[in-house]
Amino acid sequence: MKHLYIILFVLPLIGFGQGWEQTFGGNSTDWGSSVKPTTDGGYVILGGTYSFGNGDSDLYLIKTDENGEEEWFKTFGDNEMDQGFCIQQTTDGGYIICGTTNYWDQVWGWDVLVYLIKTDENGEEEWNQTYGSDGSVGYSVKQTTDGGYIITGNKSYVGNGDSDLYLIKTNENGEQEWDQTYGILFNSDVGYSVQQTNDGGYIITGYTYPSPPQFQKDVFLIKINGNGEEEWSQTFGEDYEDVGYSVQQTTDGGYIITGTKTNQENFSYDIYVIKTNNIGEEEWSQTFGGEYSDMGYSVQITTDGNYIIGGYTEPYQKDKEDVILIKIDNEGNELWSQTYGEEDIDERGQSIQQTSDGGYIITGFKQFISNTEVYLIKTDSEGNVTNTSTIELPIPKSKRELVKTTNILGQENTTIKNQPLIEIYDDGSTEKKIVIE
Repeated sequence: MKHLYIILFVLPLIGFGQGWEQTFGGNSTDWGSSVKPTTDGGYVILGGTYSFGNGDSDLYLIKTDENGEEEWFKTFGDNEMDQGFCIQQTTDGGYIICGTTNYWDQVWGWDVLVYLIKTDENGEEEWNQTYGSDGSVGYSVKQTTDGGYIITGNKSYVGNGDSDLYLIKTNENGEQEWDQTYGILFNSDVGYSVQQTNDGGYIITGYTYPSPPQFQKDVFLIKINGNGEEEWSQTFGEDYEDVGYSVQQTTDGGYIITGTKTNQENFSYDIYVIKTNNIGEEEWSQTFGGEYSDMGYSVQITTDGNYIIGGYTEPYQKDKEDVILIKIDNEGNELWSQTYGEEDIDERGQSIQQTSDGGYIITGFKQFISNTEVYLIKTDSEGNVTNTSTIELPIPKSKRELVKTTNILGQENTTIKNQPLIEIYDDGSTEKKIVIE
């Protein structure tokens, strides 16, 4: 019997998902801190840049299309150090950005203030505001139901080294309506993540630790009413360092937190996930990680009622980091995990969001020898990325070994005649053929 082989294409091995990776930046240090899907199907990234802008570092705003192709970028800041930590698309299609800015005060010298910027849909600045006093930082911002904004971070007190968790409420123009500080007596306290709750109040997570600083931090969870008055607070953790970086209200009225917890066996860090009830009492907690350090920076509730966590892991050796993505169920059991990056390059995931197709978008940074770039990853619903490796072809077939043969859907079923099949080789290459018998 004669066999006719029609070779359709030869290409690098790819997965059967819908994903991609992109990097952005220049010749210096650039990074992504926050990413959000936009209403036009694309993505917006906020971070920092030393490659572009006006000074030491500037806020770096990048808009991409649905494939991660850059549409435009903007920078914000003066001649000194400015950094961006959080972005959200606003109801008018523009963006609200928070971070920190440094400026020179003729009386007090250098001041570090909370920095809030409102742009239109094209990234053009509409207004900006600063808040606080020397040593004030804004880490998280959300638009509130009244059209204004809520910001959390920390506010330092010059002279004693202490800081308090800082909360600012503004109107739609960024004009301050009220601000409050919160914390445990004689402790330093920081807020990293804020969300408006279903009752019109706010939930914040961060950390608290004794002052003067000791090697001991606890996750800090605090509930505030709509007027800025504290309703309750809780701390979680044991000895050493435990920090909350991201919090979301859950569908049952409780809260989900991710951050980091010290592994007391080897003093590395593990990803820390805590689920509480509606008054902050712990229902369960879990840690995830390997021999070296792992950190969770962002948690989101997925459309199926589970949770997705983004951060970084050190899978190969200490101080070599990869982006990590972990899907867990609503009882804290791991469903799957994925890592992204190259063995000899540091990569971190700082922010994650679920996308309209059920996949995920992640931003952070990729650190090369001479520069650091903004890292953007799009995955499918299982965390797969299709184009994570490239292999130069053609490669002599004599130097390749056939690993398996599948149909076009990736199923190991080659009994159907006269249909496309894919041969997968050990060097990562594939050949797609039709065998006519």
